[in-house]
Amino acid sequence: MNVLEFDNIHRAYRRDADVLAGVGFSVESGEVVGLLGKNGAGKTTLLRIAMGMIEPQQGSVRIFGLDPRKAPVEIKRRVGYVSEDQILPSFMSVEKVVQLHRGLFPEWDDSMARDLLERFRLSPKVKIKTLSKGQARQVALVCAVSHKPELLILDEPAGGLDPAARREFLETSIELLNVAGTTILFSSHYMTDVERMAGRVVMIHEGQLLIDSSLDDLREGYCLALIPRDSDVSLDRLLGIEGCVGGRVRSEAVRAVFTLDPAACEALLTRELGVSGARCATVGLEEIFIELAGSDS
Repeated sequence: MNVLEFDNIHRAYRRDADVLAGVGFSVESGEVVGLLGKNGAGKTTLLRIAMGMIEPQQGSVRIFGLDPRKAPVEIKRRVGYVSEDQILPSFMSVEKVVQLHRGLFPEWDDSMARDLLERFRLSPKVKIKTLSKGQARQVALVCAVSHKPELLILDEPAGGLDPAARREFLETSIELLNVAGTTILFSSHYMTDVERMAGRVVMIHEGQLLIDSSLDDLREGYCLALIPRDSDVSLDRLLGIEGCVGGRVRSEAVRAVFTLDPAACEALLTRELGVSGARCATVGLEEIFIELAGSDS
């Protein structure tokens, strides 16, 4: 069963400048999907569309088979959401914020909320305005997961946190998945976090879906090809070859990412372009991201 479905999502904030231009993918029950893309790629816009905060100008989104704009209460009772820019009432205490959320969710688990506050060493009596950025994010996570949501959406939730706080935050999310079978869709700039937490990676670039792959397939089935500049092979020619998902030009070589293993990629370049000096190798997620989301010049 698909918990979340995006179908041909288009969204622009000004004329002829699409933030999202036909993005579509689905997330099955129990999956953990990492959403990647550089700043401005449309990740936050896509997640806000999923939460019903904004509408797509074309296409549709379904959560549990429902339209988030038409069934907001039913959906939000089954979803947890934390974003990097989420603001909690600063004048309230941690305890009051938790109580506020308790009243919104029939499936609220008081013992889970208490356990998480203790784990994060958060005093219930302390006011939100006195907390650090990381502590406020932890309160938001407590409020997002203590009703044991079927779907957890995290929009750069650990951005700006120190490594220890980020690890604690993600470990809590992972534990929730293991205990309750929660489906998780999260965006992050930290490739190590994606590799630790996700089983699948979706990458958006220039408003379109560029990669949708399991992490295992990404590690084994993608490679980076380095084609010497003196071979006179342009990036446009490489992009025209089936299996090339993107690349960029550097002073020493044209660098392109292919959905092939290194041996098959070298054979393809020799056959299609007559290139014999290309070097092809498997690379990690971070390097794939840099090559695809980096500058083309």
